[in-house]
Amino acid sequence: MATAPARKTEDDGELLSPEFMTRLDRLEILSRKIFVGRMKGERRSKRKGESVEFADYRNYVVGDDLRFLDWNIYARLDQLLLKLFMEEEDLNVTVLFDCSKSMDWGEPNKALYVKRVTAALAYIGLVNYDRVNLYAYSTVLAHEMRGVRGRRLVSQVIKFLQDISPEGGSHFSAVAKHFALRHQGKGVCIVISDFMDKGGYADGFRYLLSRDLDLYAIQVLSPEEIDPTLVGDLKLLDVEDEDTAEVTVSKLLLNKYKAMLTAYCTELKDYCTRRGITYLFTNTRVPFDTLVLSYLRQRGLIR
Repeated sequence: MATAPARKTEDDGELLSPEFMTRLDRLEILSRKIFVGRMKGERRSKRKGESVEFADYRNYVVGDDLRFLDWNIYARLDQLLLKLFMEEEDLNVTVLFDCSKSMDWGEPNKALYVKRVTAALAYIGLVNYDRVNLYAYSTVLAHEMRGVRGRRLVSQVIKFLQDISPEGGSHFSAVAKHFALRHQGKGVCIVISDFMDKGGYADGFRYLLSRDLDLYAIQVLSPEEIDPTLVGDLKLLDVEDEDTAEVTVSKLLLNKYKAMLTAYCTELKDYCTRRGITYLFTNTRVPFDTLVLSYLRQRGLIR
């Protein structure tokens, strides 16, 4: 569980400051696997290709390109060997982030916090010429920006994120299924949400795991959700589906709520850990730049 003292680093409407972007310039997103991309980029692949760096030899077979035969070896050993080279390829970086109404809560606000983390990850990917895909979801994939590459698109990505407003309920499983059916590229996928979904999270992660993605789950809660101060007779409204409940909030009930929340977060963490999904919990009082520069480094997502 990430904890740190509150510290304001950005103006309310600003996702990334110029100073913070300068710090992000030195970072890159990592994958625990090396994936094959659609075009040559700046990531070294284990696949052999046609770049300038020599990798190995293999025996010539009919149909191979004669330009890559090593004629010096043929002259010495009377053996036809083909030169192989390391190929550089792009990395897909995908962020699936929750934009349902439940994210528009807390101080600092969860929705703004998630946008800032997403913007930072997208920026790191763009400056490293990775292929960046952003999906904001509620009950559906509500907003998307796919296949963007290069620093020149940073301002477009920032505007895309700024224009998204929390809306509707959340249905992670349905969204993950839709995403898995559409998304063909492999790579790193980061899911950012409070994971307070009545439909659960297990089916959604199963769909994503079926795509052989390098998965990360970042659970974001507000301080008010972790340690509520409500007391007395209250009528509670679910902002996503407008369900209501009349309750008397006592110290005993608050303690039970906190125990259930801790158990739920622990269950989510254990579920992710057992399936090779890197899990990180944070609350919005943790400065988002600390999350990116420290905690995500510790989890191996960036360096």
